[in-house]
Order: sequence, then structure tokens, then C-alpha cells
Amino acid sequence: MSVSIVTQTCVRPERAGDFARWQGETSTFISNFPGFLEQRLMPPKPPLQVDWVILQRFANLEAARAWLASSERQTRIEGAAPMLVGRDDVHIVQDETEGIKPSPASVVISTRVLPGKEAEYRVWERKIAAAQSKAPGLQGYRFEPPVPGVQEDFVAILRFDNEANLQAWLNSPVRKNLIEEATPLTEEFHTRMARTGFDQWFQDSAGAGGAPLPVWKMDMLVLLMLYPIVFLFGIFVGTPLFSNVLGLSFAVSLFLGNIVSVGLTGFLVPWVAGRFGWWLQPAPGEEVRSGILGAAIILALYAAMVFIFWRLF
Repeated sequence: MSVSIVTQTCVRPERAGDFARWQGETSTFISNFPGFLEQRLMPPKPPLQVDWVILQRFANLEAARAWLASSERQTRIEGAAPMLVGRDDVHIVQDETEGIKPSPASVVISTRVLPGKEAEYRVWERKIAAAQSKAPGLQGYRFEPPVPGVQEDFVAILRFDNEANLQAWLNSPVRKNLIEEATPLTEEFHTRMARTGFDQWFQDSAGAGGAPLPVWKMDMLVLLMLYPIVFLFGIFVGTPLFSNVLGLSFAVSLFLGNIVSVGLTGFLVPWVAGRFGWWLQPAPGEEVRSGILGAAIILALYAAMVFIFWRLF
């Protein structure tokens, strides 16, 4: 079974651009490391997620350990040290059959258990697992014990369908009571969030190589769907119904229109991404040709929509 290294790190705000470039270089570097399968990068999404989250998948535990202990990784980390604040959280977890796929709202919980209390902590973990299984919106839960020589913490990863349900569980009286119950067993406990943005819409389009999808390509496809949705909704619903019939102010009308636009965009973008999979993840050796062709097609679609809407409306 493959394993993933989950790294969460806090970057100095003024160095965010430098860190993104450094991580891009690291992605290229690690792609040639034995046993490497895939990498996913999730930038901060304040206020809920303030950390950068990096998921690196390897074919097996031995390959993951080799990367963690490698001189190559140590050299990369030393280069990033001036950009970071505090310590990194680095954990190894076993993947599910299809690999770890972050949900729109995920949380990584690290717990350092007091020596000699491990058995009691495992009993407590089964209790909180049973309680959270009833939480609305829970999509997945993984619990990993320490890996000798690699990580000292027990790690739990919870995945929810949205932030509201995640926060509802984290702030629930049931969970707070259980956390207090575990206090005599733990030395250190902390929670770090991980959220996805547009990339959540493109997960099914990510290739087996695991290279992160180019942000500019995802942005172009989002705009390809968002522009006609916003325009047509405004023409056929926003102006005639919200403004003329209901007399709503522009601010209220725009807000309601955005709710509909975001919902429809989230539904249509995965569909159009599937049609442009050849462009998002081009075949080896076809990167330049497919990149130019795909961008040209989308730009032509932009121009066609603008011309048609301009002439008809």
C-alpha cells in the first residue's frame, strides 16, 4: 500500500512568493526520486487554514522514509528555512486504495502521548472515532500510530464535505468533552487545517504522474464557465426579476447572483475539465504543442462568447 507524507508549514507572509517558487522547484526535484508517485500542494486559505500543506505520495513506506532521511531533502529544507516560521509538522500516513484525496475541508490532528499511556490512548481514540462517525458531512477518517524513527505523534486526518460541518464537529460539546477526557494521557496536542480551492474541481483531471495542475490553466477554465453563467443570469434573472420586479438593490441582487454562479460553476468546471484533460495533463513530449493549442482554443471561445453576447444583447 502506498503512503503519503503530509507536511504542514507556516511561511512568512512576505516570503509567500519565494516559497511557492521554491516548492515548484522541489516538485521537479522530487519527481525523479525512487518510489515517488504524486505531489499535491495546497496554499493557505485564511482564516481557517493559515499553513501551506504538501502531500507527497510514495509507493511504499521504505521509499517515503528514504526521502525523509535523504541528503537531497535536507539540502532543500535548509534553503527554505529563512522563509518559515516555527516548526514543520511532518507525518506519514497509509493511503486508501485510491490514495489520499483531500476534501474541501480537512484537518490534521497531531497528538504526542505520554510514555506508558499508549494503550489507554488507543481506547480513547476508538471512543472519539465512534462519536465523530455520527458527525454530519464526515467523508473520511484515518488514524495512524507513531512510526519509530520517523514521527513521534499519533496522527488523525478527518475529511468533511464543507467547512461548516468541519467546524461544527470541532466545536461540538461532544468533542470538547472527549478532548478534556484525553488530557491526562497527552503531552502535546494541536490541530492544523487543510482546504482546497479551485483544484478540488480538477481532481479527476489530475494525471497519474501527480504533477500539480498549472494554476493559469485552471483559472482559464473557471473563467470559461463563469463568464457565460454570470452574464446570462444577469440578463435573464438578475435585471428583469431581482431588479425590475422585486426591486432589490444592486448589492443584494449581485449577492444572490453570486450564490447561483458559484454553484453552477462548481458543477460545470469538472465537466469541462474532463474535456480538456489532454491540455491540463499533456502527454510527455506534447507539453508545448498541446499548451499552445489548448490556450488558443479557450481564447477563441472567450472571443466568440464576447462577440455573440455583444451582438445579441
